[in-house]
Amino acid sequence: MEAMLSWTESGETRTARWRSESGSAPPKRVRVVDDTLKADEAYRLACEGTALLWRGDFQNARQLLLAMARRVDRKPRKQPTVAGEAFNLHRQAQSQRARTLAMLLLPLEADFRIPLRRAPDVQAACRAVYGEADGASVVSLREVLGLIGAAEWRKKGVEIPALGGRIYPHYGVFSPVRGEYMALVNDAPLPSLELAFDIGTGTGVLAAVLARRGVRRVIATDQDARALACARENLAQLGLSAVVEVQQVDLFPAGRAPLIVCNPPWLPARPSSPIEYAVFDPNSQMLRGFLVGLAAHLTPDGEGWLILSDLAEHLELRSRVTLLQWIDEAGLQVVGRLDVPPQHRKATDPNDPLHAARRLEKTSLWRLQVCQK
Repeated sequence: MEAMLSWTESGETRTARWRSESGSAPPKRVRVVDDTLKADEAYRLACEGTALLWRGDFQNARQLLLAMARRVDRKPRKQPTVAGEAFNLHRQAQSQRARTLAMLLLPLEADFRIPLRRAPDVQAACRAVYGEADGASVVSLREVLGLIGAAEWRKKGVEIPALGGRIYPHYGVFSPVRGEYMALVNDAPLPSLELAFDIGTGTGVLAAVLARRGVRRVIATDQDARALACARENLAQLGLSAVVEVQQVDLFPAGRAPLIVCNPPWLPARPSSPIEYAVFDPNSQMLRGFLVGLAAHLTPDGEGWLILSDLAEHLELRSRVTLLQWIDEAGLQVVGRLDVPPQHRKATDPNDPLHAARRLEKTSLWRLQVCQK
């Protein structure tokens, strides 16, 4: 059953479909506002849980959102008092910021037009995410801006030096912007060119890297429908569809392979939106599932490549001792490891709330084999 938003306007009760890709419930209190609303008042109402349905100029709404964001960011943040608390406080602040800014809402017509002055054409971007239009709806301005940004990413793509080409991420599929882990997969010695499994393929980038390196057959798996569509489109665009088969599978496909690659979400925490499932792995569920199932899917002398950042260790979310224990309990042994420091801007930004951990971070490709009894 689709969620509906109700509000009062011009003395009448009105309703429209509520859209939220993060899965948030429709606001219970809604006020219709326009260009006369001041930023301080908008911020106060949003903090109190009142949603603001915009009827003014679209570009003014964008400016109001920026002004609200500045007020959120000026709010003093609680400082961590014990080791390991920084991450939890950072996540709490992010969650509160997202909830507050999501209170500025826009109407969408039945054909996905925004019926506001100076509004951009978002019809194609909406159809790419929501499917065909099926009636008027209401959505947060932040989500609309996300749709626009995703449409631009999908058009221009991300240059992948290890591929000599581009990957085009879809909305809701994590963009491969951390190039260092792709360099690890491109540089590690291949145990075989016969067959490889890419577990949790996402955009299909690692499967494509393996195919470009000469692996004759790659099976790429994922559970998410958007990831599957994204991977298939990217592999077709790269001319690799004949080499890489994309399957909708939970972790491993049937059979065994001499090389199995997995880049699971790096942080053991609860996602707050679908896109965050590429970053956060509750209770290390995917990581542990990969380790537990690896031995049963490797051929003799085959290798499992686990691509994992140690940021969780520096944030005290998971220890190195625990990771090594899981590897051992799965009947596996480490036969090699390649490390690389991060190359993103946050690693060198002293103003980042997690800078103390980020400056120590390394991304590793763990080469795992089944223990020989």
